[in-house]
Amino acid sequence: MQVHKFGGASLQSVERFEQVANIIATALARPSVIVISAMGKTTNALEKVAAAFFEQRNADALQLFDQVKQQHLTTAKYLLVLHYHECVAQLNDFFTEAEWLLHDKPVREFDYYYDQLVCIGELLSSTLVSFYLKEKKMANAWLDVRDVFRTDNNFREATLDWDASLQQVQHQVQPLLKSNGLVVTQGFIGCTIDNESTTFGREGSDFSAAIFAHMLDAESQTIWKDVPSVMNADPKQFPNAMPIHELSYEEVIEMAYYGAQVIHPKTIKPLYEKKIPLQVKCFLDASLPGTVITRKRAQDLPPIIVKKTQQVLLEFMSRDYSFIGEHSVGQLYQLFEEEKIKPNLTQNGAIRFLAIFDQNEEKLQRIAAKAEAWLNVMLQKDLTLTTIRHYNDSIIAGMLGEHQPILMQQTKETVQFVL
Repeated sequence: MQVHKFGGASLQSVERFEQVANIIATALARPSVIVISAMGKTTNALEKVAAAFFEQRNADALQLFDQVKQQHLTTAKYLLVLHYHECVAQLNDFFTEAEWLLHDKPVREFDYYYDQLVCIGELLSSTLVSFYLKEKKMANAWLDVRDVFRTDNNFREATLDWDASLQQVQHQVQPLLKSNGLVVTQGFIGCTIDNESTTFGREGSDFSAAIFAHMLDAESQTIWKDVPSVMNADPKQFPNAMPIHELSYEEVIEMAYYGAQVIHPKTIKPLYEKKIPLQVKCFLDASLPGTVITRKRAQDLPPIIVKKTQQVLLEFMSRDYSFIGEHSVGQLYQLFEEEKIKPNLTQNGAIRFLAIFDQNEEKLQRIAAKAEAWLNVMLQKDLTLTTIRHYNDSIIAGMLGEHQPILMQQTKETVQFVL
């Protein structure tokens, strides 16, 4: 069997739904699990809904959610004829799930409400895909992945309970594959033992697909994107970005670790353990070779550039000019762990410890406030962290230009600097 994952860009228009259906039709010779992300920009829209609700702007939240609702109803109207009413009935169940919450008042942390609302995007899009496939005479079984993937309650960065989830895959998914051959479900989301929705973090649909591939011993996993293949840089930031047709699991893990948005960081391990090849293909032109990711180490790779904007520097400095040693650094890492936030780059000096983070004002302010009990803390926003693997001197010079980096680290294979 195979696992295919389709990102939000592949569902941005009626024409793209048609392309997805054509790709899935070619996979019908084998049992397949189809993992669907939210329609393009829906996750961003639902994040705004969650923010408005948490700020107790309920009317704004409902209005913003209505825009999401109308977009999906309009898409259903253009896609469906025979199955339109049946599809709308299922969509309405999810609309009600969100609207019921939006009429309430927040009494828990933001991340909890984020997951309850943002997960709706995948449920809506996968419903549309499932009914559109039926409209095209492709029988399939729609599955709510929240009934399968059991997680802890670490909202927005949930951890999977592998044993409990495997039991559900064997109990629910395998019979559906045998009877239908095609299962349509969601990426990115799971559920706690208390039936509270959770998410695996942004771009977590790749990880969801890898979980299915691992548990079902898939022959391959394919991620369908709007780029020809994995590129050596984000083509939106670097117009001269080059395709890379072969990569190793190790290289992709390194790329993901440094922030490349091609593959979710957790995706590789489940595939590596079962030696399942990962393919990255272009849904706009399925005939292109794409990228194949296996255990084989790729040779002669070009410089690979990962650029992360909206970075924040926290500078911790001892108050009495004593060294910042292992004990003090250990205390800081304990604060990071408590806030469930990971530094993207750190540097330890004699009396200073520097840490670069993705922007998360609420968590970083709490860390700074706690650390000020024994250290001086300064915060600097709006920075950019650039990572270059397989670098050369000319590309470093070209990227830096006339700028002096705030922070720079260099190893044999990788250089990182903050501007």
